[in-house]
Amino acid sequence: MLLKNASTQKRIVFTIIYAVIVALLICAPLFLSDFRLNLLGKFLAFAIVALGLDLIWGYTGILSLGHGIFFGIGAYCMAMYLKLTAAGGDALPDFMQWSGVESLPWFWEPFRYFGLALLLSVLLPMLLALFLGFFTFRNRIRGVYFTILTQALVLIVVTLMIGQQAYTGGTNGLTGFTKVLGFSLGSPDVKLALYFVTVAVLIGSFLLCRWLVRGQFGKVLQAVRDGENRLRFLGYDPSKYQMFVFTISAGLAGLAGVMFVLQVGIISPSMMDIVPSIEMVLWVAIGGRGSLIGAAAGALLINASKSVFSETYPDFWTFLLGALFIIVVVFLPKGLFGLVSRFGQRMKGGLEHVWFKGRSRSIVRRDYH
Repeated sequence: MLLKNASTQKRIVFTIIYAVIVALLICAPLFLSDFRLNLLGKFLAFAIVALGLDLIWGYTGILSLGHGIFFGIGAYCMAMYLKLTAAGGDALPDFMQWSGVESLPWFWEPFRYFGLALLLSVLLPMLLALFLGFFTFRNRIRGVYFTILTQALVLIVVTLMIGQQAYTGGTNGLTGFTKVLGFSLGSPDVKLALYFVTVAVLIGSFLLCRWLVRGQFGKVLQAVRDGENRLRFLGYDPSKYQMFVFTISAGLAGLAGVMFVLQVGIISPSMMDIVPSIEMVLWVAIGGRGSLIGAAAGALLINASKSVFSETYPDFWTFLLGALFIIVVVFLPKGLFGLVSRFGQRMKGGLEHVWFKGRSRSIVRRDYH
């Protein structure tokens, strides 16, 4: 009975924490300037990427260093719509005119419509991840080999985006957006609305991931991470679960790219290169691998630290950020949320030591078995 009450109290505590976080995000426009609110919106988009990456790495044990590609594809899809809207009518985007392109390429045509652009922003990263996962997971390509393969994918796609300057904008990427759905992107009201949309997408993404990792499906994912061969002997096909989770993770990254480009107003190949992909992994590692709230908090914390350090200590802020990475990796291998969880377990252990004495100890042992 006491164990059940402890579990109920734990759920209540986490519910209160989630409610406080959501309330702070909703009330953020009341105490943040427009500039800071725009930064927070960008960081929330990064938190969506971290959720998807934690789903594939933290819970399933597959390290991907190529999520910048999925993020970039989603961002480019929405940017293509915004660029065509800014050009207006049948006019070509400015960089195409400079490159001597005479007519709009066929693969740009679907991005005249917001709905199709939004759908493709999520669907194309998912299809690419499914294609990659089909040929890797079914052939049991694991560990460092899969990680290197995702890095190679980054190099290929980034080189392609830079080389096809007449169709992608090259190293400059896509920028110069003015409107979305007829509303000016420079309007404070539109920026505020985009911030709340990002908050809603983040909450929805968190609930989706939480629903996936809870229950039987989540246990299978952790079994894939901790004992893939044993799981196979039990009659499960790990490759199907790996492909599914990798695809969902890529879709979340693409959706995050949409939120990013709407608020920042630019996307270029440098934002989907190897370095941003590695940074995404660091967000999850520092926040807490295998913890959704930790992964999202890690993305917010690291990016906020970059902003604060670069403003306060412009000459050596990179050293401060590097020191933060080293401290967490060396002394907190399970991330910041792991430290919080360890503290909570010690508190719980102390309470159990106080309350469960005498015969109740045998009851506890029977309940555990």
